[in-house]
Amino acid sequence: MTEAEAVPLDLLDRKTIRTRARNVAIAALIVAAAMGGIVSLFAGPRGFGITAAIVGIPLLLLAFAESRKTIELRGGELVARAMGTRVVEVKNAERFDLFVTDLRGARTVNLLVGGPPKGKAISVSLALYAGTGGRELGIYALRRLADALAASADTRALVLSQLIVAQLRAEARGDAAPDRPLYRLASVAPPGRMAQRLHPDAVARFVAALG
Repeated sequence: MTEAEAVPLDLLDRKTIRTRARNVAIAALIVAAAMGGIVSLFAGPRGFGITAAIVGIPLLLLAFAESRKTIELRGGELVARAMGTRVVEVKNAERFDLFVTDLRGARTVNLLVGGPPKGKAISVSLALYAGTGGRELGIYALRRLADALAASADTRALVLSQLIVAQLRAEARGDAAPDRPLYRLASVAPPGRMAQRLHPDAVARFVAALG
């Protein structure tokens, strides 16, 4: 029996991911040093070291994990690798949510899938938009993801599959980014929120209106 094909689902290229992770690491060191400096005024050098370690180490670990993180679709399973490996069976998943994150004017549409075999959750970035342009997952990756979602009996997964198919149709027609479903969903989320979950009923109505 041949091994299932692995389809990469990473929205950003490795160079961009490493750059972002490096920026997080630099910010972590600055914050840790600043907090340590404040505490050292009262607790001396030892307080500086302890505070810097408490603040900085978790952030540095986060940066390291982000630099190594990859997501792929292998058969009907989502597989995320960073400092460990998480697997979610899309067909049997129990959680299907869309989130929109808003960070410095850039909005990212994320699909969160969670459930068996170990109750984990994996977030897949479908598209990132800034202004009237942005970056989207490739056609093949979106097509395979739509197929995996369509294999589920959960109505939320079926709606999300239809949403991705509508996105692919917009791509095939050559629609500009502002006319594509994922961009339109990202634009309706209120600004200024780090992460906002889109209610499944609202997403279902939006997809139904696409026709």
